Amino acid sequence: MFRQVLAPVLCLSLAIGAGGCQEPASDPPPPESTASPETQAIVFGDISSEPIETISEAQPCADYLAAHLGEFGIGRGEVKVAPDMETMAQWLKTGEVDLYSDSPYPALIVSEESGAKPMLRRWKDGIAQYHTVIFARGDRGLQSLDDLNGKTIAFEENFSTSAYLLPLGYLRRAGYQAVEIESADATIPPDRIGYIFTGDDENSIQWVISGKVAAGAIDSATFERIPEATRAQLTILAETETVPRHMILMTPQMDSQRQEAIAEILVKMDENPEGKSILEGFDQTSQFDRLPGQDPLSPIRELYQQIQKP
Repeated sequence: MFRQVLAPVLCLSLAIGAGGCQEPASDPPPPESTASPETQAIVFGDISSEPIETISEAQPCADYLAAHLGEFGIGRGEVKVAPDMETMAQWLKTGEVDLYSDSPYPALIVSEESGAKPMLRRWKDGIAQYHTVIFARGDRGLQSLDDLNGKTIAFEENFSTSAYLLPLGYLRRAGYQAVEIESADATIPPDRIGYIFTGDDENSIQWVISGKVAAGAIDSATFERIPEATRAQLTILAETETVPRHMILMTPQMDSQRQEAIAEILVKMDENPEGKSILEGFDQTSQFDRLPGQDPLSPIRELYQQIQKP
């Protein structure tokens, strides 16, 4: 806050032949502000129905980036949470969001709609890549995917990479006719495999164990976390190809120099104590690294084409 300095007014009552008061001195001009112009922000985007929790987890990572991007005029980090993939795609397309992290299936949809390209792999939960395990109870007499005809398989939700895209694409590519059903009690034609959404991997596991559905599809890491005694009673019917756990996309509005600077900061983040601590609080991320292959979204795109078939 600037303070005005007021000149005192001196009244000369004894001046011979002049009388009255002297004019007050004019106010001096306020000092020039030494504050630096407003800095730019690096904006990290995510899609979530729990924005407060998401911002809390991602904000330290955004702040870390901002602290290392001063040469680009960046001085603060922000996190923006979108309610859906369409909104995130628009934000990336216009540059309202600089970078966004997600599993390969939503990353593909957002990339196709925004022009944002995958730049890095994120080791979320300490996992570089994963695949889907299709499993059933060992006492149900199911030994292969052929045995699922006329029966139901549980998926998590229709935007999941590991519990929708990978297993459904795998089934379709293998020649199976998989169709969505609304109820686990629905009658499935003998030449079809019904699939139903449970809303959560834990629900899918329980539905298989309870016999509500014949089989389930979950990611390999979650399958390994099933208690050993329970897992020993399950039969693995198939395992899909492996894909990156998470991808980092960057806005097409960002120049290549800044993209590369951000990539280098993230890749080296696990090499210092501060960075490692921040990563741990970011969904147990262990590191970022370069995505393998020329077009890491190519196999995801092929699977997406499979699930679009009637």
